[in-house]
Amino acid sequence: MNGLKTGLKPVLWSCAALLLLLSLAVPVLNLISLLLMMLPLVVLYTTLPPKSFGLHMLAVWVLAFVIGGPATLIIGLFFLIPSIVMGYLYMKQATASRVVRSVGVVILAQLMLELLIFEIFLDISLLKEMGTIVRSTFADLMTQGLIPSDWDSSLTEIVIQTMINSIPVVFIMMAFGYTVITQFMARRLVRWSGGPATPRFTRAREWRLPRLLVVLYLITYVMELFSSTTSSSFFSVALLNLLPLLSYLFAFQAVGFFFFLAHQRGWNKAIPVLIAIPVLLFPPLSIIGVLDTAFPIRKSFTKP
Repeated sequence: MNGLKTGLKPVLWSCAALLLLLSLAVPVLNLISLLLMMLPLVVLYTTLPPKSFGLHMLAVWVLAFVIGGPATLIIGLFFLIPSIVMGYLYMKQATASRVVRSVGVVILAQLMLELLIFEIFLDISLLKEMGTIVRSTFADLMTQGLIPSDWDSSLTEIVIQTMINSIPVVFIMMAFGYTVITQFMARRLVRWSGGPATPRFTRAREWRLPRLLVVLYLITYVMELFSSTTSSSFFSVALLNLLPLLSYLFAFQAVGFFFFLAHQRGWNKAIPVLIAIPVLLFPPLSIIGVLDTAFPIRKSFTKP
């Protein structure tokens, strides 16, 4: 296979990549486009020789630049690197967990790098812009009488500082959440397009976290109780981000426990899915995952 003469499916996937880039200019639709952006790139990289992949991408970028302008090209380049990493790992038959870890770290690094690029080269501080928006919002709410009268600027600054300190955990959740969704869909599309079969995720009922995380969670929780909520030190910021991350990990472990329970009791498959919704939405329910990790409670529900 040489050049662009690689069959109909690669051409269709290239068209899909172009349409996704161009649809970024359409409100609401652009959110869906961002969610699906990596899929055609992963499929193309996995199913084409490097030279053919490069030519397809060049055609897509040129058309995107001519029709949609440089912004679409910049966004396309952002998703290109993690797509290549995912495609490469698929070709190496890497496990799903390794794919998620590797691609998630790449996306996270790119998000942090973008903050640095905007700050240094474009002289645009996204953090300052966020603070300006929050101050303006609270000022409008005070004018309309929608917040308590004793609310002052110092409380607003605490909110802003908390939001800024929470950016790492938000970026981490965005990167790995996006990667999991892409991995779930991409491996099926790669196989459908003639690419290699790739390992699937471990079944939810088999999810198990290492017990060491329970010790780390308890230590973090105790330390957070005695730390200052307004401090901007590295220690305080680390605690602020680590605790919710661990809580979400144990929330997923709790979901795995309910899938295990449903398998053992022969429940309808929809039941653990419905239970997963409140478990993921209400962080205190993650305690179920903590108990499932710390103690062998599954043995009590295992069929003899």
